[in-house]
Parts: sequence; C-alpha cells; structure tokens
Amino acid sequence: MDKGDVMEPVELRADTRSHFIAATPSQVFAAMRDPERVARWWGPDGFSSTMHTFNFRPGGSWVLTMHGPGGTDYPNESRFLRLEEGALFEIEHLNGHHFVLTITLHASGEGTEVRWQQAFDTVAHYQGLATFVAAANRQNLERLAAEVLR
Repeated sequence: MDKGDVMEPVELRADTRSHFIAATPSQVFAAMRDPERVARWWGPDGFSSTMHTFNFRPGGSWVLTMHGPGGTDYPNESRFLRLEEGALFEIEHLNGHHFVLTITLHASGEGTEVRWQQAFDTVAHYQGLATFVAAANRQNLERLAAEVLR
C-alpha cells in the first residue's frame, strides 16, 4: 500500500458475526488452542483438516491442509498474530486469499459470546467472496460450538 493510500473501512471489507456458546471463555479457548480439537471444527461443513504445524504463540506458524467434501485439498498457511488466554485469537492467512481473522471471547450470562471478524485487504476482494465466506464462517462457528460442548 502506498503512503497516500487510505485503507477502506473494515466494516466494508469484512465478514463480522457472533455466536453464543453455553460454555466459559476458557472452555471455548481450549478448543481453539489444541490442534487436535481445531482439526475437528476448522472449516465449513463437510471439510476436515490435517495439521502440519501449529506453533500456538504470537508470530508462530500454522500450516494445515483442508480436505473438501469433493476430495480437493486446500493448503493453508497462517501466522498467529495475537493470542490472549480466554479472550483473543487472531491470525493472518498468508497464502491464497489474504485476510486477518480476529476471534474475541466475551463472558455473557451462562456462556460466551464469540465474535468473529474476517477482514480482507479490499472491499472488492471481500465482495467477490462474501456469499461463500458468510456461509463458511457461520458453519465454522457452529462446528466450534459443537466441539466445545462435546
């Protein structure tokens, strides 16, 4: 990005949603820090994941292959940006579609409000994927909830 460029507002280039899970923030975070558990919930319905690297620390790398229901493999490489126990999980997706995913956990009544924001670099990039991303993120959150409650 050139110095004179202005970043488009995140609200216009991100899928943002929330999901209530009847568990504590610590219980939700436990399913986000354990690579075996992440492999069970990460990705849209019908996908599975093989973890190759899961260096769970700021700056650490996360490399996995997502296996689609049709047999196609999707290599993924991300870097952990910010991690706060029971509160924050943030990654930068480095290959393919570039985005930053920020997941925040907020205690709410008898559970946790999980807030999910997947921000792309530009409005145009996001708009080209918005329909798929919306469905996939909803499914991801439902799968996370199922993993936390299993």
